[in-house]
Amino acid sequence: MRQIELSIDVGDAVGLGVPARVAASVVLPEPEGLPERPIVCVGVPSSSYARGYYTCALPGAGKAGAQAAYHVERGWIFVALDWLGCDATSAIDPEDLGYEALTAAAHAAQTEILMRLANGVLEPGYPPVGRPCVIGIGQSLGGGLLIYQQARHRSFDGIGVLGFSAIHSHPATPPGGEPVVVAWYPRDASLEECREPLNAAALTGAQAAQEQAAWEAVAWGFHYDDVPPDVVEQDLAHYEGIARGIDPEAPLPPWYAHRIPQRAARSSLTPGVVASEAAAITIPVLAAMGVRDLVPDPHSEPRAYPSAKSIDVFVCPRMGHMHNMAGTRALLWERIHLFGQWCAVFAAQD
Repeated sequence: MRQIELSIDVGDAVGLGVPARVAASVVLPEPEGLPERPIVCVGVPSSSYARGYYTCALPGAGKAGAQAAYHVERGWIFVALDWLGCDATSAIDPEDLGYEALTAAAHAAQTEILMRLANGVLEPGYPPVGRPCVIGIGQSLGGGLLIYQQARHRSFDGIGVLGFSAIHSHPATPPGGEPVVVAWYPRDASLEECREPLNAAALTGAQAAQEQAAWEAVAWGFHYDDVPPDVVEQDLAHYEGIARGIDPEAPLPPWYAHRIPQRAARSSLTPGVVASEAAAITIPVLAAMGVRDLVPDPHSEPRAYPSAKSIDVFVCPRMGHMHNMAGTRALLWERIHLFGQWCAVFAAQD
């Protein structure tokens, strides 16, 4: 197993007028481990996480290692991407990072990596990898971006949408708890457009009482009961810290982002935020989530993808929204791996 770190210039693709680069980790199996039809899995993290979400052995319940290693040990090539501008040194204003810019950057980085693989120049001595089956997986907002990217750029042969609802993502509520009310904003809304949420009436008089309830719901819905309290506390502290603005000099575990793409992220809990894109997808889709997650009605998800050639739903037991910290994470990875194998068989029929 080999891991290559890349920084790819995507300035022309996004056209923001400032330097724009996407960091990527490519994890390769030994050449003899590649199947006849190689599978490349591209992983996109959520808004407050970085590519280490896939390449690091995250803390949590049990010992499962890293997701990328799990797939690579079984013959896949795994490409973990940072979202554009998540690092502390980027000159890009997060307010410029809407769905279009983020997915254009991801598609450009992915295209460059696949070209290097095909030409045998990614890693000295590694054989060319031509015509792979390419699947994408995206967690939380990363799932929404994946849907948008496929509809607009046709980047993949199959996508796994993880912990994101193409109908309406919404925080899970503990049994007996009050339903959480969150603000809804138009997709890619500017700060000027966010002075009043779309659901302002529902929020009136509820925000003060909701604040503590919403935070408790995040803790309950993001992590199952077997995740150690110190891991939960560290994770929630990162959300608080990133909202206040993390010190760029502060050390962070490699799975966390320093910033969030605010323009895209603020609409992630708005109903139907990528509904038209989801409806246009024709490739196989895996909608997977934890039993506690941002997907209120998992078995309704197929209706969001009326054009998909196939649609699978998997609800992973004993798992919250942060899948790769759950004790059952390897069960989810196995389901994704089976989906990828199916996509390769399906793509070979075209």
